[in-house]
Amino acid sequence: MSGRPLRPGRPYPLGATWDGKGVNFALFSAHASRVDLCLFDHHGHRETERIPLPEYTDEVWHGYLPDVRPGQLYGYRVDGAYDPVNGHRFNPYKLLIDPYAKALAGDFKWSDTHYAYRFGGPHGDQTMDRRDNARYLPKARVMDTAFTWGDDRAPSVPMASSVIYELHVKGFTKRHPGVPGRFKGSFLGLAQPGVIEYLVHLGVTAVELLPIFAFIDEHGLAQRGLPNYWGYNPIGFFAPEPRYCEENPLGDFKSMVQRLHEAGIEVILDVVYNHTAEGNHLGPTFSFKGIDNASYYRLVPGDARHYENYSGCGNTLDLRHPRVLQMVMDSLRYWVEDMHVDGFRFDLASALAREGNGIDPGAGFLDAMRQDPVMARVKWISEPWDLGGDGYRLGGFPPGWSEWNGRFRDTVRRFWRGDGGLIGDLASRLTGSSDLFEWGGRRPWASLNFVTAHDGFTLADLTAYDRKHNQANGEDNRDGTDANYSWNCGVEGPTANASINTLRAQQRRNLMATLVLSQGVPMILAGDEMGHSQQGNNNAYCQDNELSWIDWESLDEEMLTFTRALIRLRAEHPVFRRPRFFKGQPIEGAGIRDIAWITPEGREMGAGDWMVPFARSLGFVLGGEVCLADAAPEGGRAKADDTFLILMNAHHEQIDYQMPHERKGKAWELLIDTALPGGLGHGEAFTNDQSYPLKAWAMAVLKRQHGRGG
Repeated sequence: MSGRPLRPGRPYPLGATWDGKGVNFALFSAHASRVDLCLFDHHGHRETERIPLPEYTDEVWHGYLPDVRPGQLYGYRVDGAYDPVNGHRFNPYKLLIDPYAKALAGDFKWSDTHYAYRFGGPHGDQTMDRRDNARYLPKARVMDTAFTWGDDRAPSVPMASSVIYELHVKGFTKRHPGVPGRFKGSFLGLAQPGVIEYLVHLGVTAVELLPIFAFIDEHGLAQRGLPNYWGYNPIGFFAPEPRYCEENPLGDFKSMVQRLHEAGIEVILDVVYNHTAEGNHLGPTFSFKGIDNASYYRLVPGDARHYENYSGCGNTLDLRHPRVLQMVMDSLRYWVEDMHVDGFRFDLASALAREGNGIDPGAGFLDAMRQDPVMARVKWISEPWDLGGDGYRLGGFPPGWSEWNGRFRDTVRRFWRGDGGLIGDLASRLTGSSDLFEWGGRRPWASLNFVTAHDGFTLADLTAYDRKHNQANGEDNRDGTDANYSWNCGVEGPTANASINTLRAQQRRNLMATLVLSQGVPMILAGDEMGHSQQGNNNAYCQDNELSWIDWESLDEEMLTFTRALIRLRAEHPVFRRPRFFKGQPIEGAGIRDIAWITPEGREMGAGDWMVPFARSLGFVLGGEVCLADAAPEGGRAKADDTFLILMNAHHEQIDYQMPHERKGKAWELLIDTALPGGLGHGEAFTNDQSYPLKAWAMAVLKRQHGRGG
């Protein structure tokens, strides 16, 4: 089915580029023998033309087609050797999605025709399947990327001042009463005034969106009648996921970003560049496998039929290849320059830094990030591990990166459930984890602190369940981690016992206060501030239903008020977001240390106090009378702040803390006590000659009053 001839066109840029008169098509494939451009009708149902790309330059197939306009649907068929043993899986019978497609059109449907090999063949995947899969695969759409941004500007919030809010576009907006029906669950839903007003009032500075790149529901999930809700199964790195869009995917996304920027809120994307939806050697062929399997994927040395699997999803993209690295960097720049996003959280980031001999601090990807002038403008957050044996690299990413601090999560959870012998490790986590990050000029904001995330228990479930309850996922409760470090406060799941519910609410306040007031950058899981529960499911990746969607009609108003107060306290006081690590040294002219750790007797802790194995309490003073340049907020001048006393008691009995003695007669104002109803103080004052009665399972924050007390 040969159509009109293409002009030679250009090998760059890759993808389909409209210039106002026609479209240039360019596709990388080092090992193909032929590439056909396939055009489809506006429904994507009928292939109207099949045209060979006429030119091959620097391993890029390209051609220019005049008179084609935005909206044209297309795909590719790529011919070459079908030789899985040697890493090649070309199959011209399979329609393929352009890796650079900026939008996809049409529904995906599972079919055996998506597999490039014939099921039941004598040699497994060694026999090529000759059936056409086009009717079941979304088509790439030529896009006009123009958009009227007006005076849109990035909020450019300093990382040290950031409070990140991790949310799912659909889950956050699906049940929101202020979102019109057609926009529920979409980018435009997140752009609605009522949604943005909530975020502004909460006080967060950035939303971190779970994956929004186009993705595919795994076959196994589809067979169980379940979707991939989280989206960690990408098939394109330039196209927004269609299920979050109305008719104009680029316009919808850009409008959302524009509205959030107007409110001073940044947009950070959770991005998955470590693998694709094509799975292992027995997986389907949607794009990369059929375009150039041997270039795009890491294949087992000496056994090119199989894939190196550092993602746990069957394959790993090979960023050692310059064209694959180019694709990732082109994608990142596109989302910054064209879509105006403000940063990225990299899923399983260790996999991106793997070179020939394992993880390399000088890997091509890490070097490319550090030298790129576009990437220098935005935030980089790594999930510093993958599934390889040497993949856990917390603290090992280069300067410029922030890292998800799993040590913070685990230590804080264990401390508040009552584990002993943790106060030394806890002290490190509360102060920015200098033991992990204080090298190469890195700052406390290198530690991205979290207690909960999309993967695991919500905050409410962390205090209500000792065990995971994932039966709804259809995997016999085998999925999801067993290392939750949670405590149900005496009863598994919901209870009518008032004392247990009171303790659970107190524990939620303890965990939230610890997170927000620690040095580093806090990340709050959407819904934690309002009591969202997933009924003990700690792996709700396939639950696109009311289990995962935020219930806006059943807000825990008390917890919401408490969280807002914490975020406001952090924003108003630089001492909670210092740009440099504490040294424990006296502050010149202030008469106090920048931080001092105290015992319940009010004296400074000595070496022996840190070694007490049964210790379950910790107290410290944050010296706010700062006149040193190294304590200046990012981009500003140094200034004095208030001094704070923070007391933490994970013991089952009350502990009386004698007030510190550095200035006799000074009074301390109570701001927070998680044992109080609602957790907030009401102006109560305590002088240095008093002790503070810190209840069991409680945390208190007191601010030193100016002038003389008591």
